[in-house]
Amino acid sequence: MLFDMYERHGEARYKIAMDTLFSQLMSHPRTQDSGFWHKQVYPHQMWLDGLYMGAPYYAEYVHQFIPAEQQAAYFEDVARQFIVVGEHTYDPATQVYRHGWDESKSMFWCNPETGQSAHCWGRGLGWYVMGMIDALEFLPEGESRDQVVKIFQDIYLYTLPKYQDHKTKMWYQVLECPHRKGNYLESTGSIMFVYGFLKAIKLGVLDEKYTFKAMDWYRKFVDCFVKVNEDGTISITDCCAGAGLGGKQMRSGTFDYYINETVLRDNDNKAVGPFIWASLMYEELVAAGK
Repeated sequence: MLFDMYERHGEARYKIAMDTLFSQLMSHPRTQDSGFWHKQVYPHQMWLDGLYMGAPYYAEYVHQFIPAEQQAAYFEDVARQFIVVGEHTYDPATQVYRHGWDESKSMFWCNPETGQSAHCWGRGLGWYVMGMIDALEFLPEGESRDQVVKIFQDIYLYTLPKYQDHKTKMWYQVLECPHRKGNYLESTGSIMFVYGFLKAIKLGVLDEKYTFKAMDWYRKFVDCFVKVNEDGTISITDCCAGAGLGGKQMRSGTFDYYINETVLRDNDNKAVGPFIWASLMYEELVAAGK
């Protein structure tokens, strides 16, 4: 929003805000291999959902305001965020990325050998793919970009199809446990996956041959989660309000934690925003005769 407001109005206050955020990123604590901590109150930790909160902004700021001859190192750093968290959260046995990683391997919720949390939270992975595709819009061609593209493609070609619900084509709160009792289809993560798919085709990150499949995912999301209210408006159902690891709430990251964390609600902004973006891209494809 700050980029759009500055472009539209040219007021110095927007640039000051953007410069301040960029400066905060540059001074934010990091892991030993240069990944941003999720927050300062979560030292030595990277969570998948944290990637969306910094990397796309970082990439667009560099694209807009850093002189071209100085951009390369910054763009490498943006790509590095996705690569580092991917390396440390990926579980080859299940082909999923687990919600979080503790570099110190000291948190009660992590595996003491790997530092990984116990499960893949659907929306956590959704934030990760949205962060990648929004950052890829600005990352220049090169080896680091190719690595991020490979991570993104593998998630869409292997991980998501593997754990997709056969009937609805949507995804569960705990992604890698679709048949476990108590797990439920969850809308915020599902629409993030749909948005990422549609935008990846638009940017050429995924081949155009997947267009029909991406559009079908969008339609399946509407069938599964969108209801028409009596007043003619619509609501998006089955939104998980939030989940995390550790903190004052002592969030354990277990299966039982994720399925019992919050009461499901309608129209959480973490579903509404991606749904609007996905709908706009879907309409573009329809208008183009796809």
